[in-house]
Amino acid sequence: MQPTLLIVDDEKNTRDGLRNALDGEFEVYVAGDIDGALSTMDGVPVDVLLTDLRLGGEDGMALIERARKRTNPPICIMMTAYGSVDTAVEAMKHGAYDFVTKPVNIDRLEILIKRAVRERNTSRENRELRTKVQSQSTLEGMIGRSPAMVQVFDTIKQVAPSRATVLVQGESGTGKELAAHAIHHLSPRARGKFVAVHCAALTPELLASELFGHEKGAFTGAFERRIGRFEQAKGGTLFLDEIGEIDSATQVKILRVLGERTFERVGGSETIQADVRLIAATNKDLSKLVAEGKFRDDLFFRLHVVPLTMPPLRERKVDIPLLAEAFLRDAALENEKPRRELSPEAMQRILEYDWPGNVRELRTAIEHGVVMASGPQIGLRDLPAMVRSENEPRAVSEPVSNRLNLRDSETALILRSLDDCRGSRSEAAKKLGISRRTLHRRLKELNISKRQPRK
Repeated sequence: MQPTLLIVDDEKNTRDGLRNALDGEFEVYVAGDIDGALSTMDGVPVDVLLTDLRLGGEDGMALIERARKRTNPPICIMMTAYGSVDTAVEAMKHGAYDFVTKPVNIDRLEILIKRAVRERNTSRENRELRTKVQSQSTLEGMIGRSPAMVQVFDTIKQVAPSRATVLVQGESGTGKELAAHAIHHLSPRARGKFVAVHCAALTPELLASELFGHEKGAFTGAFERRIGRFEQAKGGTLFLDEIGEIDSATQVKILRVLGERTFERVGGSETIQADVRLIAATNKDLSKLVAEGKFRDDLFFRLHVVPLTMPPLRERKVDIPLLAEAFLRDAALENEKPRRELSPEAMQRILEYDWPGNVRELRTAIEHGVVMASGPQIGLRDLPAMVRSENEPRAVSEPVSNRLNLRDSETALILRSLDDCRGSRSEAAKKLGISRRTLHRRLKELNISKRQPRK
């Protein structure tokens, strides 16, 4: 099926000449003004809009702006006899794919249109693929399709309907609070509040007051009764982040809540029922703290009913393209910027980097790129200095597509792992954090033949 091309020019000889030259390669329609162009687009799905800058008393850029707001906007190419850098930049700002100067070189124009259509079709296919993959790779705001994240999703779905206490473990930035939110939202307590307390940010005295509340006059400065987080979370979920930082006295009080489901406010004698589901999180090894006498073993076992470990990003790099796509979209909306894409070099770099700050650092880096990029693509120079540093260890060296292509990115990761492991599928699977059977299936799906290691 031929692409449809709409030529808009107020000079009849120009539009008829272009139609005669391009007819056969495209299904060509013509219009002499904005109203005629919009009327044509109402009746025909237009793939490419080729419009003159000057349309009598009207402005071709205004037409591009209106065309770009349609449900299925066409690719827009500007024609102008006033060819200049300023004109080109202005046309791009209004959503033009490119611009050509008059007199138009037909051969170059034909190549430009075909390339634009090909890129749009590829982009559409990638979007459809991403939508399909993302529908199978998300859970309550968490994104991932690596085996490690599939296991996280399965554990969350299994534990959410229960009342069991969950201990979420993992490095900073891995998404521990997101996991806690997911458990809450999938639980029977979803209509109740989700209340979070970051324990490391408070002194022992303030933490006790924050958790359990206090009565008026309980201590200096307690001028009125305060309702604590356990009461605020009644019927819902209380999330205690960095629980490894709490002092021994508070540990005893939390242990009692878990055992008896009751507590008293600081300075009070009234026994209050604790109708909450507790989820705790830590970036420390609590079992090690127990061995060192810094954390109560009885509290550890109470918290450790269902352990959930969030994997570091460096161990699930296959998820990076999915995460990057989501962060690109979010950052553009939050900063009121046009939609950006990662250049081949930028995509290559984010796949190579080890991400010590994990998903949080990736999100920040993507937002930095969206803000700093001056064009539609985020280049290597638009990434934060720490990320783009050439001194970082490399994990991938295969080139990736010039678009955010999930298939190509995954292929690059798999091929690199096979090269590093001299063709051993067992070792490559271990390096990727997947089973040999999963690797074999992905090789087949990606149509990757037997890989010979590079010399």
